[in-house]
Amino acid sequence: MNFWSSSRARASGAAMRGVALLAIGLGSAVPALAADVIRIVSPYQTTTLDPMRSAAAGNIETYGQLYSRLLRRDPESGALGPALAESWDISADGLTYTFHLRDAQFSDGSPVTANDVAFSLERIRSDKKSAYPAPLGAVESVTAADPKTVVVKLKSAFAPFLGNLEIWNMGIVSKADVEKQGEEKAFSTAPVTSGPYAVKEWKPNEKLVLEPNPHYWRKGYPKSDANVEFIEIASPETRVAMLKAGEVDVMRYVPWAQIDDLKTVENIDMRLEPSTTIYMTLLNHKREPFSNLKARQAAAYAIDNKALAKAVTRGYAEPANTTLPGSIDFHDNEYPGIPYDPAKAKELLAESGMVGHEVKILATAAATEQQMALLLQAQWQAIGLKPVIVNVDGGAWWDSTGKGDYDAAANWWYNETPDPDLAVRWAVCGSCGSNSYNTFYENPKVDELVEQGTTETDTAKRAEIYKEIQKITTEEVAQIPLYYAPNAVAYSKRLEGIKLTPSLQWTLEDTSIAK
Repeated sequence: MNFWSSSRARASGAAMRGVALLAIGLGSAVPALAADVIRIVSPYQTTTLDPMRSAAAGNIETYGQLYSRLLRRDPESGALGPALAESWDISADGLTYTFHLRDAQFSDGSPVTANDVAFSLERIRSDKKSAYPAPLGAVESVTAADPKTVVVKLKSAFAPFLGNLEIWNMGIVSKADVEKQGEEKAFSTAPVTSGPYAVKEWKPNEKLVLEPNPHYWRKGYPKSDANVEFIEIASPETRVAMLKAGEVDVMRYVPWAQIDDLKTVENIDMRLEPSTTIYMTLLNHKREPFSNLKARQAAAYAIDNKALAKAVTRGYAEPANTTLPGSIDFHDNEYPGIPYDPAKAKELLAESGMVGHEVKILATAAATEQQMALLLQAQWQAIGLKPVIVNVDGGAWWDSTGKGDYDAAANWWYNETPDPDLAVRWAVCGSCGSNSYNTFYENPKVDELVEQGTTETDTAKRAEIYKEIQKITTEEVAQIPLYYAPNAVAYSKRLEGIKLTPSLQWTLEDTSIAK
């Protein structure tokens, strides 16, 4: 979500992970598609153009279009490759990474230099307003050896480091522009960008319009000279209607109930794309009933997550078996998970002494969350708990979970990379700054394994470390895993080469419009 999302500090960063990603988009009329515009309609808002400042889904998807990173993940193979860094060297002890920059320019034509890279990474690592510094937690220093050479020194060997440099907030910004205008003004309307697109127009709460960056380092890209519009519409019914009417090209976050219908529309390509998303139930370990291990286990045995996944997602998601996303590296596919066993749940609850205890289930107005909350309520009531659903808005959700003023909450998060390091730091590490995604779960043994996983370079040994983390945290019910969900996205068939990657990045620079 580490992620999500996690980060060492961040209540704001956590917004990326899920429930608070509620939009209040405006439903203004949209003219029929022009050949030179690609329109994406989404419930997720762009709230800032500064890649350091937010981990909300709408911003993550925007940052990838505006800011290039040192490395780039191939959207087809998933392999890491050169981007602004043409090549790099790693010292024998694994503590020093030297990056050699290509000749690249910002959208204003100025060169991208090592000073810009050092400035950008240091902002993420040490600025108090940084939403997600965790991926650079092992960094000791970032310096410019010369205009084309960046040297990063680590405090200790860190196996996921290169992959972390490709995460959404690692985009390179113009040091000169930020220092000249101040960061508020520099990112307020038309920031200097290093990615495939620049900002043409931004109307917060309505839409963001991008245009191709003529100075983009990948020559010949974006493949299309079309502008791109991100249109914010909260209502899924409105989004579906716009897509069917040909007013937009892409619909983000298709509700499960709409998938079968969209599959039948001739000009629409309805896809279930790979993701690292996990839906789970947070439990507050700070207070009763779920400070009690047997009560947590009872709550887990009471949940039929196979039936829940089928009911909520119409069978399009896979029931979860561990606390980590099913598609990340080292996921333990063989682990059986906690089975549905209401008789055992009642027995454990009786042993815990928590029979009849009230459980405050937080839920936002999102349809999926409401449905999950009702299902949790019914199944926990059946074993002797007294669950009460408390409806809140997104801001109150984060405030309450951050303070530990809740008992349970169904939610989702995703992992920015295939590597599990950020996932475990976000979801189950008590000492990593995320309060184990606001559950306040803490096990020193798990925290020790998390650190071992980052420094171990032997793949087989890393696999065993993460297998053990999954076993411990699932059995101790750090969270209750519910299901692994694909990204449900619908596309106009006039677009070619577009998709949403598991790291929530659009492949717009590789997109062309069929003639």
